[in-house]
Amino acid sequence: MTLRDIDRGQGSEGLYLNQVPDLLTELANRARVASITASSALEGVIVTNRSRAAAIIANKPIDLRTRSEQEFAGYRSALDYLFAEDWRPLNVGLLLHLHRLLFADTKATGGTFKASDNLVVDRSSEGVQTVRFKPVPAARTESYAAELIDRYVDAVRANQHHPVLLIGLFVLDLLIIHPFDDGNGRVARALTNALLAEAGYGVGRYVSLEQLIAESADGYYQALLDSTHDWNDHANDPWPWLAYFSQLLARGYARFAEGVGADRSGGTKAERVREHVLSHGASVFAISDVRAALPGISDPTIRLVLNELKGEGLLKPQGTGRSAVWLRVTR
Repeated sequence: MTLRDIDRGQGSEGLYLNQVPDLLTELANRARVASITASSALEGVIVTNRSRAAAIIANKPIDLRTRSEQEFAGYRSALDYLFAEDWRPLNVGLLLHLHRLLFADTKATGGTFKASDNLVVDRSSEGVQTVRFKPVPAARTESYAAELIDRYVDAVRANQHHPVLLIGLFVLDLLIIHPFDDGNGRVARALTNALLAEAGYGVGRYVSLEQLIAESADGYYQALLDSTHDWNDHANDPWPWLAYFSQLLARGYARFAEGVGADRSGGTKAERVREHVLSHGASVFAISDVRAALPGISDPTIRLVLNELKGEGLLKPQGTGRSAVWLRVTR
């Protein structure tokens, strides 16, 4: 059923492109900002100064002061490169180029595969480390990456399996090969958008899949963990990851339809905020979540509606400042 939902969502893309092109441009701009911010944050790369983050995202001339700002700019470069039309073909050189872009502004060496064997570990709150899985040895990384790409390209040409499943499997194996010392997750997430778009699933241009991953980070990491067990013995189960990946894309199309549909609903902006918050949004959310879901509606309008719902006993605020969230009250 999830794949059917994805294909149904895909079918609406061309229709919306013809009917509401200006709205899609606005959605794409918002999704780009959210993707750069969320994918970086998943790796602990956070630029707290909003004006500087905005300048970096806009690719304005700016002196990158910290390692986080440098890597933030790197993900912007990688994502923008893949959103261009000339990134093809998919090959080992593309992987290396994306990695080079990620670290172009840092002192780290980008654009090379790992030089030594590595382990992927989990660290408990007590500081205890456990090995999640052992990636491919450094000496065999390039050959594994090349073989993965060849097999993926052959499978796409054969057209015997749903493209979303093939992309999900490609991303899973790339993450398990773990070809770089750093930046594996960001390369894989950026490339996911490009492969989906190439297969005709362009929702990642209008809805940030990286943000959806950040919103479900526990499920993201658990699905990867469940599907990496016994990979080295060729006995791993890919379905936990494929289920998560498919559901992620289905949520992306649902949010896409919601963003476009809200603009076409005919209701006032305040009514659209109210409908979204009470019927469609998460039960715990920040103002930024409403802003992303309803492009074109100002923050003052959103805050006005939230305060009205608070007065009606339908919402409850929690926290202050940047960490503030709203909770939907169930009755």
